[in-house]
Amino acid sequence: MSGTEPARRESSAPWSGSIRPRKPDTTSTAESFPTCSASSSAPPNTEHPVNFDSTGVLRIAVAAVCGAAVGVERQWSGHASGPTGRIGGVRTFTLLGGLAGLAGWLWTIGLPAVATVLLAGAVGLVLAGYVAVSRRDVEGTTEVAALVTLAAGVLAGLGYLAIASGIIAVTCLLLVEKSRLHSSIARLDDAEIRAAIRFAVMAVVVLPLLPEGPYGPWGGIRPRELWLLVLFFSGISFAGFIARRAVGVTHGYPLAGLLGGIVSSTSVTFTFARESAEHPALGKPLAFGIIAACTVMFLRILVATAVLNPDLMTALLPYIAVPFVLGIVITVLGWRRLDGGGDHVEAPSNPLELRAALQMALMFQVVLLAVHAAREQWGDTGLVVSGAIVGLTDMDALTISMAKSASEPAMVAAASQAIAVGILSNTLFKSAAAIVLGRGAVRVLVPACLAVMAVALGAALYFLR
Repeated sequence: MSGTEPARRESSAPWSGSIRPRKPDTTSTAESFPTCSASSSAPPNTEHPVNFDSTGVLRIAVAAVCGAAVGVERQWSGHASGPTGRIGGVRTFTLLGGLAGLAGWLWTIGLPAVATVLLAGAVGLVLAGYVAVSRRDVEGTTEVAALVTLAAGVLAGLGYLAIASGIIAVTCLLLVEKSRLHSSIARLDDAEIRAAIRFAVMAVVVLPLLPEGPYGPWGGIRPRELWLLVLFFSGISFAGFIARRAVGVTHGYPLAGLLGGIVSSTSVTFTFARESAEHPALGKPLAFGIIAACTVMFLRILVATAVLNPDLMTALLPYIAVPFVLGIVITVLGWRRLDGGGDHVEAPSNPLELRAALQMALMFQVVLLAVHAAREQWGDTGLVVSGAIVGLTDMDALTISMAKSASEPAMVAAASQAIAVGILSNTLFKSAAAIVLGRGAVRVLVPACLAVMAVALGAALYFLR
């Protein structure tokens, strides 16, 4: 017996080690006892650990707040009480938002079945509420808002807090501006509706079908870019039409010019000059709309260079500061002196002016081909000559190319001069367009005011070279 006791204690040592504490061993149990590893290991853990951390709390809280925002608007507008009361007010919508946020969060931790059940129950509750009140009132705005709240809550629960908040903000805006939206739609006429639908077809259906190009020499014809010009010319005409309906003819066109100048002052000049030929009584508003667009061009170029190459913006500022200030002064004085003399002019029956837009786009294409032909014939003898040629029609392309080429400090001065020369050539080109295409006040005021700005720019180029 005494001889076998040590052997028994020795053979049972591994099993006793699993009961009482022992030092960590680098050899796993499966390696020591390969035949017993399956029977001694614990069953796999099939439970889903729920770690309700601060992130989950934040997501659900944002979802609940989103629901509360919609609920406050519904209760404030009177849709949550009375004989025609809908599904609920601030409390119900807060709970709906929180429930949707909880469902989204449960989905992220691996419980999609539970999340689906919660959402299905919430949607069923909303539909049941609509069925209950639809017999006396078929309006379903509150129920649709509840479904949007559920969708935004799920997004918040999934972690898309900014998107969820944006959706709810737009939803609340649409709900609270109900009367204004309805009155605005009531003021729309047949021409505006038709123009909006036609413009949508031109932009969404026709544009993607056109090929890129180019076709032909001298840069070629690019059908898609040409159609973009048509869209922009038509869009400016439509914006002017809407602006004159909103604030009157007198200040509508200058406002449209300010907005159009953010994209292309040259296009604004072509469009408004053409309209002055058809409506000479609108000459002053159209003229100051062109001047406003040309003034905004300076600001657009400054912002672009500040983003692309801050050193270039610093070097460019002395050249364009004076003409920019002159443009602001002329625009403000012109705005104040407009007397409403053209308010009696009948609005055009076709707000898009599609035929005129096509003609101006073709004219623009001819100018582009001429510019490419000149560059191929004489080449670019330097940045300044290149700026004068490219700046005739496309200041954005010139600004971007010069900002990229001025990567070295030694090139900044030449690049800034090239942009300034491009602005000068573009200003002279727009003056010529106003003289050729415009009538009445546009043919007089635009060249005169742009000449003042061009002289200031030319003087800066001469004295600062």
